[in-house]
Amino acid sequence: MIRFRLKERIADKAFQEGRRITLEEISKATGVNRTSLSKMANQRGYNATTDSLDALCAYFDCQVGDLAEYVPDSDASGEGES
Repeated sequence: MIRFRLKERIADKAFQEGRRITLEEISKATGVNRTSLSKMANQRGYNATTDSLDALCAYFDCQVGDLAEYVPDSDASGEGES
């Protein structure tokens, strides 16, 4: 399964810029729906489009691998993500 690391990217950017970054702000800057961002951040196994990933990579100035990672299903079922 693919796990999105959106929360980590938001935390990194907020730390670098010394301010709070909201999903609403990211949505306005990228054109990615706020609901989609929330699902990417919180819903295990969410299916994002490549357009969304492209926009988020541009916003966070990162590679796709910085936004998403592959987690084998056996590891995913035991994860205690917050």
